Order: sequence, then structure tokens, then C-alpha cells
Amino acid sequence: MSFLSILILVFVLQGCTSYPPEGRGGLAEQHIDNSFAPVMPDEPLGPEHGLRFDWQLTKLHLDSLIREGARWCFPAAVVQALEKQNRIARELDGGLLLDAANDLVIQRKRLGELERQLDYVTSQANCVPPLNENSFRAQLAVVDQLFDLLNVDNQFAFNSTEVNPKYMGHLARAANILRDNPSLNLSITGHADAQGDPQYNQKLAMGRAKQVQRYLIIFGLEPNRMTTQSLGDSLPLYEGVSDGVRLTNRRVSIEVIATEEFAEQRLQGGYHDNN
Repeated sequence: MSFLSILILVFVLQGCTSYPPEGRGGLAEQHIDNSFAPVMPDEPLGPEHGLRFDWQLTKLHLDSLIREGARWCFPAAVVQALEKQNRIARELDGGLLLDAANDLVIQRKRLGELERQLDYVTSQANCVPPLNENSFRAQLAVVDQLFDLLNVDNQFAFNSTEVNPKYMGHLARAANILRDNPSLNLSITGHADAQGDPQYNQKLAMGRAKQVQRYLIIFGLEPNRMTTQSLGDSLPLYEGVSDGVRLTNRRVSIEVIATEEFAEQRLQGGYHDNN
């Protein structure tokens, strides 16, 4: 496998997000909510202290990867990690300790993968700013818009594959954007909440993925630009048994996948060979 192919594969596996608007957490700002304090010196030691300490460690790890050039060779992964870091801070501030602990596990795994990928790339290339940064940001902004449209909450009712009418509108808008961007495809994963039999939930979740695919086809997207799979109830977005949590966990998660054409455009100027 060529070096370019490896980088393209890494891009696909990492998923796609974009730079937030200037002043709201762009990569150069490395924004973390200024109101969040990782240290709680005036309170008795408890579980939250340990979680905040873990949060600080992951932030330091992420800052180190950014300094080493991850923002240029793996910008989508860095933006996603920054957003996750901010989300964990909000969960800790809100007292959602179980959600924060789950997200910290995911974040540590993600940063470990990013570190291994960066080590490989920097052994053969230098991660530098892209030659045409405005075009680069515009490409990722399209991906970010699609991701936000396709991954909203409140998509399905209990024990149903019928799409919420509001979410149907999001699917129509996403299909229009995708028709104008043929180098972007979708990976659709169905999910169910934790109620019911796991085998039934596996089938229900696949039905949701297929139903979303069906509506996207109706709205004009070619079937060969989508893949579907099911995780049943095995990967909830949130832990808990409240009605709100269960509603959020009844969903599809959709990843925007770049084809080789898009990835090659992305990589132009994003690294320089050391040879």
C-alpha cells in the first residue's frame, strides 16, 4: 500500500469534521471553555476530582499532538478531539459524571490512535499547513454541515423504524448537498435503546439504517454512495434509563466518508515528503 493510500485510509477511518467559525474554537485557538476549571481545591476529594484530573491529562496529550503537527495531517481528527474535550468539560460542569467517564475512555482511545498515526506519518513526512487553506477549510465545512444535519437527536419513536418528519427534512437537505459533492459518501449505522431483546434490537436498528437509506435514495442520492450496518443496543450515545436518554439512543449515526478524490485534494500541501 502506498504512503498516499495509507493517509487516505486513515482519513476515512477518522471521520470528518470541520473547523468551527473563527472565535468559536478554531484549531489555532485550541478553545476550551474558559469557565471550566480542572482543579477543585476547596471541595472534599471525590470521583469528580479524578475525572477532572483525567480531563486535564487528555487535554495535555491533545495539546502535544497539535504541537507536533496533527492539526495539518489529521485536521478532522483534531477538531473532533477538541469538540469531545469541550463536551467532557460541559458534562463535568453539569454533574454528568457517568457520561464524562464514558467519553474520557473514548477520548483516550482516540488520542492513542491519533498518536500512532502521527508517529507513522512524521517518520516519512512533515505535517505543514496546506497550500490553499481557504479551499481546504471550505471542503471540511461541507463535511461538517452534513455531519450536523445527519446526526441530530429525536430521529425515531419507540419500537419504530419510521423517521421523525423533522429529521426527514434534514435528510432532504443533506441529499441536496451530497448531489453537489460527489466525492463524499455515507456510512449509516443503526442503533436501538436498551429496552427489549438484543436480537430484536439488532434487527430494529438495521431497519432504521435501511429506512434512512431509503429516504436518501428518494431524495436523489445514489444507492452505491451509502453503506448500512447495525449495532443494535450495544453502543448507546448516553448511559441511563430516562425517557430522554432512550429517545436519544434510538438513532442512526452517520459518518461522512471521503472518496480518494476528496482525500487527495485534502492532502495537497498538508504534508511534505522528507525524501
